Amino acid sequence: MVYLINILVILLVIFMIKLIFISIFFYADIRAAQKRDPAAKSFLEIILLYPGLHALVYYRFAHVLYTIKLFFLARLLSQVARFFTGIEIHPGARIGKRFFIDHGLGVVIGETAIVGNDVLLYQGATLGGTGIVAGKRHPTIGNNVVIGAGAKVLGNIIIGDNSYIGANAVVIKDVPSNSTVVGVPGRITKQDGKKMDVSLDHVRALDPIMQSIEELQDKIKNLEKHK
Repeated sequence: MVYLINILVILLVIFMIKLIFISIFFYADIRAAQKRDPAAKSFLEIILLYPGLHALVYYRFAHVLYTIKLFFLARLLSQVARFFTGIEIHPGARIGKRFFIDHGLGVVIGETAIVGNDVLLYQGATLGGTGIVAGKRHPTIGNNVVIGAGAKVLGNIIIGDNSYIGANAVVIKDVPSNSTVVGVPGRITKQDGKKMDVSLDHVRALDPIMQSIEELQDKIKNLEKHK
């Protein structure tokens, strides 16, 4: 009985050390989750129950192993993370600060992907490649970018700062800064040159085709007025 109690005490101490470690070294990422997810009720809830944060913790360790060329151990750790979280981040990817994956199931980030600061990914998003060529074959994501649920960003392309990739969009070309992309294939519309609001709702994403139709309708109305 005493032996069992000692084991439980040791496990509890290890658990508490883990909580403290994550709270200190991943504080900015936890705060990013609090800011961007209205469902987050507490700091502790995010640490214990958010798979996006767990996947990021695994990734940070795996990335260190990858940089010192312990490739097998790095991939092993990333697969453990995938098993427990449903999120696959290749340890070779480079991810910036305050990164948040909301819900997260089905998210895939490829080996040569580069992700900037303050990026938000929703479930099912993919930062993938388009071929088997060596070298840079995954996208580069700028700062303050939102990638919607189910969106596919493919190939060695650049997504500019402050941009929004709509849900289920398929993006295979560069996207300029301050843009919204919707549809298959992705169509680009400028956000009036303004910084992207990370709290933008999916249903408020602008459709460039509808914008063009509305502009044409306005022109027709103006021509009819001058008849």
